[in-house]
Amino acid sequence: MNGSAASWRQAARRGLLVLLLMVLGIILLDRAFPLPDPRAQGGLVVTDRHGEPLRNWPSADGVWRYPVTAKDVSPRYLQILLDYEDRWFRWHPGINPVALARAAWQWLWNGRIVSGGSTLTMQVARLIDPALAGADSRRLSAKLRQALRALQLELHYGKDEILSLYLSRAPMGGIVEGVEMGARLWLGKPAARLTDAEAALLVALPQAPSRLRPDRHPEAAQAARDKVLARMVQTSGWTEARVADARLENVVAPPLRARWLAPLAAERLRRRAPAGQEVLASTLDAEMQATVEGMLLDRIDLLPPRVSAAVIVMDNDTLALRAYAGSADFGDDSRYAHVDMVQAVRSPGSTLKPFLYGFALDDGLVHSESLLRDDPLSFGGYAPGNFQAAFSGPVSMAQALQRSLNVPAVDLLDRVGPARFASAMQAGGVRLRMPAGAVPNLSLILGGGGTTLEELAGAYRALARGGLAGRPRLEEGQPFRESRIMSQGAAWIIRDILEGGGHPDRPFQQSGAMLAWKTGTSFGFRDAWALGVTDDWTLGVWVGRPDGTPNPGFFGANVAAPLLQDLAAALPRGPAGTGMAWRVRPVTVQPVTTCWPLGVTPERAPDGVCPQRRAAWSLNETVPPTFPAYAEPADGPLRLTGVAPHAVLRPPPGQREVRLALGAEGTRGELWWLLDGRIVARSDARKGAEAAVQTLVLSRNGTYVATVMDAQGRHDSATFQIAGVVP
Repeated sequence: MNGSAASWRQAARRGLLVLLLMVLGIILLDRAFPLPDPRAQGGLVVTDRHGEPLRNWPSADGVWRYPVTAKDVSPRYLQILLDYEDRWFRWHPGINPVALARAAWQWLWNGRIVSGGSTLTMQVARLIDPALAGADSRRLSAKLRQALRALQLELHYGKDEILSLYLSRAPMGGIVEGVEMGARLWLGKPAARLTDAEAALLVALPQAPSRLRPDRHPEAAQAARDKVLARMVQTSGWTEARVADARLENVVAPPLRARWLAPLAAERLRRRAPAGQEVLASTLDAEMQATVEGMLLDRIDLLPPRVSAAVIVMDNDTLALRAYAGSADFGDDSRYAHVDMVQAVRSPGSTLKPFLYGFALDDGLVHSESLLRDDPLSFGGYAPGNFQAAFSGPVSMAQALQRSLNVPAVDLLDRVGPARFASAMQAGGVRLRMPAGAVPNLSLILGGGGTTLEELAGAYRALARGGLAGRPRLEEGQPFRESRIMSQGAAWIIRDILEGGGHPDRPFQQSGAMLAWKTGTSFGFRDAWALGVTDDWTLGVWVGRPDGTPNPGFFGANVAAPLLQDLAAALPRGPAGTGMAWRVRPVTVQPVTTCWPLGVTPERAPDGVCPQRRAAWSLNETVPPTFPAYAEPADGPLRLTGVAPHAVLRPPPGQREVRLALGAEGTRGELWWLLDGRIVARSDARKGAEAAVQTLVLSRNGTYVATVMDAQGRHDSATFQIAGVVP
């Protein structure tokens, strides 16, 4: 008995020693022949926010892959794969002894290989081991190495990881690998939405990927698919009817080619992708991106040679870029296809004017109907002109912004301060790059400092979100960054002006499809811009030559604005009410009645004189008066002559009109003549006494108000009546 026990203990020690030696041997062999890194291939797929591939770069071995896990794939595909290829996958250690023994017996009995006996793990081993990739898998040495690698895989990875490796690397024909890439390129859909027939096809393709390519050999691919479907009746309990329905689907696949969306956005993401990352999710929306690119291609023939275009669309709530076209046509090198004009620094033209007027509102310098002057003026030797060359004389702030007049904007910038303006813009995400050695100056507001389409779009978002600019996000993991560029009330007023003219007395329209927009054209027609916001979206368009060559006749209003408006009409509406809340007028904004051209309310008008009443938007209960004199000092009060207050005038006998000669005393400068608040003429008293006289011809009975105003904002009015005119 004692001898038996001793023998048993001795045998146990020997067995344990053998086991330890085997474990040690396995560890030594594992270290001596390490597994190749299955993920260190260098390939990358950039996707949209739903996982749709936008652009992919091949791995080091020249194939397209899209790494996925089992949760990303249709359950019916996983069922077919495991039932057809490896029913015991979850239980075996990497090799299936029973299957291998059966394969060996069939080989010896038939003199040829009848079944391979490979497990999914063994197939993964063949896919990741370069020494096995080109070897004849039917050779015994190759099969043995494959089995050993499979055991190694099971030692280092869990079952789910091994399954993911197969799903990501299974050959699908040509340079396509992985079930997701196969589904996208051959079937035009994600692997999560496969039908029975599609799932069976993708299970069959790795058996002979070259011979079964759906684009070249659809009949062979369909036959292999049907074989897989037939097996499902035997192994998985599928009904004959289910298989028959699946067989009705024909195998039809387009030719294999690269299908790129947002190529320049994808390239931008690739350059900053962490090393080893295989899938990079962008914020873009493939459907919206395709719409934008289609619109650009539709217009490409209308543009001169070498002219490109760029478009971005940003979600106002999330700051996520949903569309990003850095060039007009990525396939046209003559238009500098590879130059990303979303990031290019260009002159913004007049696109910065809404922010200047917003700052002026916040400073209490103006309200929406403040009188500004659009005349030839010199600011220390800087004499800006207008795009259309002519000048408009006295205009309201809203008119100056809507019509993008230059002199009023330069005048306001002179009051706000160029350095302060540049600093405020930078705080809102717009960095104005000045020429070498230059400092911020009055030319900033007309495009004297460069910026980018992306930065401008981030700033314009403030008009739809209470004055908060945002940094556009192209990658899902990017942080959400906002910065205040103007007050909520100023942003609301500026948006109202750009959207509908800024008239508090107009009928209120509540529609998220409305577009508040602004154009810009840089010096020499080099850059044409259009920026705009709706309740849900901020949009930006740039058109021009990336090399800076002028394009005479192409400016923001005629080339960029139509595209912007078409884009706004094509975009989907956001969830109900998400953007509408920002349409509610802030408590800091109130409608007021002002006296034109004084700028103040009727209660504050001197002597109760109010030539014309205008409805205006007031911010923070501030109704500033018209700016002090623009020109030389006044000699005394300005007086209107030629008609007495409350006079009743009649036409001479036999005539049907009254000719009224008005005059002005007390001025030596420019004069504006108004009838019922509308400018009817202008003159310059410095050119002689006759220039200080203006004749009006009136042919209708009624009450009129005549006003004369000079460049210093002084004015005089008279109310009179015309009677006795026979129609």
